Amino acid sequence: MSRSLHDQTLALAGVFQAANLVQQIANNGTCNTDSLETCLRSLFATDPASTLDVYGGELADVREGLVTLSTVMGEQKKQQDIEVLRYVLNLIHLESKLNRDKDMLEVIGSRIDQARHTASHFGYVHPNLISNLASIYTDTISTFSLRIQVSGNPSILQRDENAAKVRALLLAGIRSAVLWRQSGGRRWQLVLSRRKVIQHARELTEKANRSFDN
Repeated sequence: MSRSLHDQTLALAGVFQAANLVQQIANNGTCNTDSLETCLRSLFATDPASTLDVYGGELADVREGLVTLSTVMGEQKKQQDIEVLRYVLNLIHLESKLNRDKDMLEVIGSRIDQARHTASHFGYVHPNLISNLASIYTDTISTFSLRIQVSGNPSILQRDENAAKVRALLLAGIRSAVLWRQSGGRRWQLVLSRRKVIQHARELTEKANRSFDN
């Protein structure tokens, strides 16, 4: 098994985890707090020793993303799976546009760096930090012509705290898409290498489950 496949699968799981949480919040107004924290924390991992370290260093931290990846890429039977896949593809597309805009990249990096104090003081899932990260997304990524249309319950999405979580998670999803590209990930691989990625995601899920049980 190549190291690149391993790193690409982990990074792609990060994208799927963020997208899955967006889908959950948009429809239910809630999501797993640990998975949310993993996504938001990844935004501040600017000098990781490994791909897994971006997500906290434990497979259990990205388990939800691994499960979602293998389910959505393998089946796509449910409406929610189709929504999650649409978010993932849009995030990957937005990241490719962002990668060509060095000025915007600099602004995002600078503002995330400024948000470190809030993160260290309040924690990664505090409303103050989530609002801060959401504003970064609104002021930068949201200005692209492609806008991610989030489907869900309008009354849930109209609540400020839910809208902020969605935007912060979309920013985190783009962070993972950056990591995926940096580890050699390309959009054509989602089709041609799909089976390999799904298989490796399932193997990593089993490892995460074992570590979670122990």
